[in-house]
Amino acid sequence: MDWIDALILGLVQGLAEYLPISSSGHLEIFREILGVDIPKDNLLQFDIMVHAATVCSTIVVLWPMFSRLVANFFRFKVNPEFIYVCKILVSCIPIGIVGVFFKDYVESFFGDGLRVVGICLMITAALLTFAHFSDRIAATGRMASPERGHDIRWIDAIVIGCAQALAVLPGLSRSGTTIATGIMLGDKRDKVASFSFLMVIIPILGEALLDTKDMLTAPAGSEAVLPWTVLLTGFITAFVVGCAACKWMLELVKKGKLVWFAIYCVLMGVICLLWQS
Repeated sequence: MDWIDALILGLVQGLAEYLPISSSGHLEIFREILGVDIPKDNLLQFDIMVHAATVCSTIVVLWPMFSRLVANFFRFKVNPEFIYVCKILVSCIPIGIVGVFFKDYVESFFGDGLRVVGICLMITAALLTFAHFSDRIAATGRMASPERGHDIRWIDAIVIGCAQALAVLPGLSRSGTTIATGIMLGDKRDKVASFSFLMVIIPILGEALLDTKDMLTAPAGSEAVLPWTVLLTGFITAFVVGCAACKWMLELVKKGKLVWFAIYCVLMGVICLLWQS
């Protein structure tokens, strides 16, 4: 992998992390197109770096909300912001369990072709479609206001967290899965979008810190570590593109336009399966 590959893949990550089309799935697709063939350890290092970049994009775009939540949480006084952060922490439990007990199993799905990606993209399409029609049904009932729905409840945080844990598979969009799940639970669209973007910060940054520690302690010239030029190129590109994509996605969710991405996911899923056959 060279810096041009990293530039392209960083751009893909920046867009696909926020749009409901699966960043991990599209990284697999574009690695196949670019002919990037490196060990799985290197693939995971790069993926973690560009995912960390989009987490930083989330913090920048949602900084007023993020800073307020952090400040109130560390006052350790029970208020709406403290409770909201606790709900985010609860939502991280399922993916934490997956990371501790099933990490090797999940990693086995990466770098092994596009069949899994194609199937998971179609599942993403189904979830987006169900969420769209669920929202339309709610719109024709008593909750016809654009502000229909409720804030994130404790049970919602747990269910959305389970959805995030399932979305570790390549092709199953994390943002699409969590936002669609929240909409089907009756949460407000803008509330579930913000919650979806914030809840990924802890697991991704935690994984990135662990991987960075491994890279810094690896022997000089070790093949297990990608060049810093490649990692930085991917990080910077994903961060810049991610800032724009995050703002765009927040608006798309408010307007209820996610169903169009379901069509895209079906088409890409079919292409992946045909490519692999």
